[in-house]
Amino acid sequence: MAEFFGLLSFGPDGWGRSLVSAAGMTVAVALCGFLLGTVIGGLLAWARLAGNLAFRVGSDTYTTVLRGIPDLLVVYLFYFGGSLLVTNVAAAFGSEGFVGIPAFVAGAAAIGVVSGAYQAEVFRGAFRSLLPGEIEAGRSVGMSRFLLFRRIIAPQVVQHALPGIGNIWQMALKESALISVTGLVELLRQSQIAAGSTRRPFEFFLIAGAIFLVIAWISQHLFQYLEKRTARGVRLEGAA
Repeated sequence: MAEFFGLLSFGPDGWGRSLVSAAGMTVAVALCGFLLGTVIGGLLAWARLAGNLAFRVGSDTYTTVLRGIPDLLVVYLFYFGGSLLVTNVAAAFGSEGFVGIPAFVAGAAAIGVVSGAYQAEVFRGAFRSLLPGEIEAGRSVGMSRFLLFRRIIAPQVVQHALPGIGNIWQMALKESALISVTGLVELLRQSQIAAGSTRRPFEFFLIAGAIFLVIAWISQHLFQYLEKRTARGVRLEGAA
């Protein structure tokens, strides 16, 4: 037992510092992908709600395809396909040899495009929960589109979307483990390195699982706090 805890120390012979750094990398790549997905999801939701048929068809196609293919395949497509594209572009400007895109960029982009497909549905559902009379009331008092969005639409959409967005964030955290196939040293990859070096795979993968659970637990409580903050002043249906 003492030997095991020694492996987790922050000294020169321990793996504690490396695991903490890898956990930070996991959160970073998941967060960047999640934020990219928020932008994509918002645009897709707008396209679904817009009256333009081409926008709706394009958004439907995107969400259907990205939710239907394996996430690992998306990671491979971004990493190898992106590197091939960059290599061809560089060759057009006289560069020679293979040019690979950073594993972090490929991983965040893959998480982002997948997350965006799910967030689009959450945002669309949240917008549908708005009462038409609230928007009409804003227009009747002369609110501009931007003011109407900032004061009426956005706050309520965020409030209704937060529970679903929290679930998608948890999904993005788990998807970050797939990025290890590109060589990015996130939590799972670092656990594999430590397990191979010490020949104690069970212990290090168990530790990786525990760290993922801690991050998920903190994230869950953070989103619960945000939900309570956005629900302040909201009158519950049926309340006196």
